[in-house]
Amino acid sequence: MAGFDQFEKKRDMIVCIDSDGCAMDTMNIKHIRCFGPCMVDEWNLGQWNGKILERWNEINLFSKTRGINRFKGLALMLSEVNEKYCQIDGINALNEWANEAPELSNAALEKMIPKGEIFSKALSWSKAVNRSIEELPQDEIKPFDGVIETLKKIHKTCDIAVVSSANPEAVKVEWERFGLLDHVDLICSQDVGSKSFCIGEIIKKGYKLEHILMCGDAPGDELAAKENGVLFYPILVGMESESWTELREDALTFFLEGTYDGEYQDNVRRRFNDTLGERG
Repeated sequence: MAGFDQFEKKRDMIVCIDSDGCAMDTMNIKHIRCFGPCMVDEWNLGQWNGKILERWNEINLFSKTRGINRFKGLALMLSEVNEKYCQIDGINALNEWANEAPELSNAALEKMIPKGEIFSKALSWSKAVNRSIEELPQDEIKPFDGVIETLKKIHKTCDIAVVSSANPEAVKVEWERFGLLDHVDLICSQDVGSKSFCIGEIIKKGYKLEHILMCGDAPGDELAAKENGVLFYPILVGMESESWTELREDALTFFLEGTYDGEYQDNVRRRFNDTLGERG
């Protein structure tokens, strides 16, 4: 599998697939056991632990902000903490960075440390999250049912790219462990840029817009596809295995035949948006 700079399209069509919560059944466990608790520890929020962790999960798992970048989620949650529980020094600076920075990653965050302690704490939190994820029991990190069968079928006719905002090392380890990387041509993760940016770069490899299908479980995946004018297929929360079966048996056929855009895509998008509530 070539790096992004060396990647060249082999087929006329490409399917882009998100990782956490989409191909890998990892999103709930990572947020419930790692992201939220590490935030509580870093900012000493234990006295409001229950309410804060419930809100973290609502924001990051069960609403229309599902799947947002970890630092955007952190800024949203700490803003609520600042309003409802205790003062968070530097929250405005963190919000500004999370909303405006061209890259949201540990490396980008490290450059911000001279501008305020909150950036140092955010980096400490992010590194703690990564360590915590690495310590999760391996038997609890696995792909959804039907993923590998679907990848095998897609790869017969299309290139496949992982397009994820997750930590790149975690993506590679998890996908390789289950043999998924055997059916992947390219990985674009947190270190490359946003999902929208990654899709834009993939377009530059020579694919027609109607020959690119983005598969994801979160509104950010749908937005990344829309911003680039490419097609979108949702993996529905709570119905992941069924979604992968439909992708393999129905959606892929529409995509290959050039009839995906229109009634079929409108229908799956409608079902997708009906599954997620508002953040507030």
